[in-house]
Amino acid sequence: MLNIFSIDNGRLAGVAPEAFDAPDAATLRPIWVDLEDPSAEDKAWVEAHFGLAIPEDAVDDDLEESARFYEEDDGQLHIRSDFLRLDEEGASRNVRVAFILHRKVLFSVRKEELPVFRLLRMRARRTPAFIDDAKDVLLKLYDADAEYSADALEGIYDALNAISARVLKEQVTDEEAGEVLTAIAREEDLNGRIRRNVMDTRRALSFMMRSRMLTAEQFEDSRQILRDIDSLDSHTAFLFDKINFLMDATVGFININQNKIIKIFSVASVALLPPTLIASVYGMNFAHMPELQQPWGYPFALGLMVLSVAAPFIYFKRKGWLR
Repeated sequence: MLNIFSIDNGRLAGVAPEAFDAPDAATLRPIWVDLEDPSAEDKAWVEAHFGLAIPEDAVDDDLEESARFYEEDDGQLHIRSDFLRLDEEGASRNVRVAFILHRKVLFSVRKEELPVFRLLRMRARRTPAFIDDAKDVLLKLYDADAEYSADALEGIYDALNAISARVLKEQVTDEEAGEVLTAIAREEDLNGRIRRNVMDTRRALSFMMRSRMLTAEQFEDSRQILRDIDSLDSHTAFLFDKINFLMDATVGFININQNKIIKIFSVASVALLPPTLIASVYGMNFAHMPELQQPWGYPFALGLMVLSVAAPFIYFKRKGWLR
């Protein structure tokens, strides 16, 4: 899919590709060409009208880190950044986007639609003077990405509060603990992706600031985005601590439940030792054992064994060890 945008009365406006073949095509001033899962025809069209060849590996995830941020001799600026995407099912992932700044036009290449891009288009169409040039588009995308990450962190905090309410109650069953561990692992994974995402955004902004391509106002906007990212870093660290606490607490409850089971077996083993000893004594094959010849010998042995079982249980109950 090929989307072309220009500035019309201070707002972002779409431009049909057919307009570039019209007689007045020279008057068009596009600032952003967005390619979503582009076909070979889309790439050929861009090369024919803008003189830019889109690399085949533009959005490959296995691209070398050193090749993600660089500037060519002709002034082309290449940036590969990761953007966060949250699905309705709760799954999260980082989507690679390639940016190429060529002749004052920003080209973005991605494999799928992203909420950040949709949010930027909506704001730029509604707000006058929201975007002035191609570099503004890139900065506003990073700003929207930081805002999207902040919203996701708020969602993680709310989810962890709900998990805390389940964990910090009087009794947690093993089944509930398993569900809690699954939920904690999901939030930990999302928190890690957000941390990686904002780190990638920081690197991209730092590269743009070092390249001296920004105006004074854009440079200050970049510094403000970096300050926002620093606050997000602190919040992700806080959430990691909260996740570790809940993980340790849940595992602790699981260990307590297991210890209760082991305690039952331990008490039963100790309580059954005396009657086992009594039965062993009367099972000896000695010639002179007076009780064996008495009519009350058998009920006496049974009563003695019952008493030896009851006595430890009464003692353990008074000590509170059977709770």
